Amino acid sequence: MSSTLLVGAMTTTLALIVLEVIGGTLGHSIALISDAVHNLTDVPMLLISWVAARLAERPADSQRTFGYRRAGILGAFTNGILLVLVAAGLLYEVYQRFRHPQVVGTGWMIGVSIVALAVNGGITLALARGRRDLNIRGMFIHNLGDSFSNVGVLIGAFILRATGATWIDPALGAIIGLFVLWSTIGILRESGNILLEGLPAGLAVESVARSILKVPGVREVHDIHIWTLGTDMHALSCHVRVPDMHMDESERIVTAICHQLDSEFHISHVTVQLERAGLPQDAGLFMPEPFETPK
Repeated sequence: MSSTLLVGAMTTTLALIVLEVIGGTLGHSIALISDAVHNLTDVPMLLISWVAARLAERPADSQRTFGYRRAGILGAFTNGILLVLVAAGLLYEVYQRFRHPQVVGTGWMIGVSIVALAVNGGITLALARGRRDLNIRGMFIHNLGDSFSNVGVLIGAFILRATGATWIDPALGAIIGLFVLWSTIGILRESGNILLEGLPAGLAVESVARSILKVPGVREVHDIHIWTLGTDMHALSCHVRVPDMHMDESERIVTAICHQLDSEFHISHVTVQLERAGLPQDAGLFMPEPFETPK
């Protein structure tokens, strides 16, 4: 589903870019040219997102034992870097236009902005259904920003027509560039955290450890590692100390831990190493401290 949406969005965006370049050139509008360049970056971004979405659907194999879920995250991170570079280029062009203002054809600005708003608004609504996926969400936020910039250019064109103030056009270009930077920060932060196998947003190691300690028979938990495999799929590994017991009882404890973590924190991939309680502590890594059952 996401792949089909991205192909449709890419085709529509290409047509819009041609229209904005023509309108911006004939109307001498840096705002339209800025938006065309902005939309031009959508093409490689959509292509990257499409490839990532296709890869993410592939099952695990002998080389990628966790599958290809991270492909979508890598695509989101790559797109974020591209957006930062594009925003910097737009702001430089805006600076040049402030230094050398030009007369702008407001008729072209108004007509093209209305068409662009219809196109970007439609793409945004289509992508909204898949925005739980970080890869799709990056494109959703980007196209939502495009829609807002189209509204801004449209309003600015009417003001420019009424006042003749030439600074309005580059000012709109600056706002678009800054909005692109602002909207990219969250995507880069979240995708970068996942690629670095950081703690998933909204989780705390100590809260997860205390939840594990609620399972009957668990004496201590340590060496806790929590990370994200892909969008909405978290994984955990830990060492748990339990009394010396039969295999059936050990399996019951592991099953209870997995159920507890899935129901309370939506952690679906859990690996638990059981250790006998009372053995000497080794010098291994504890994250952040051994969590022991309260006495």
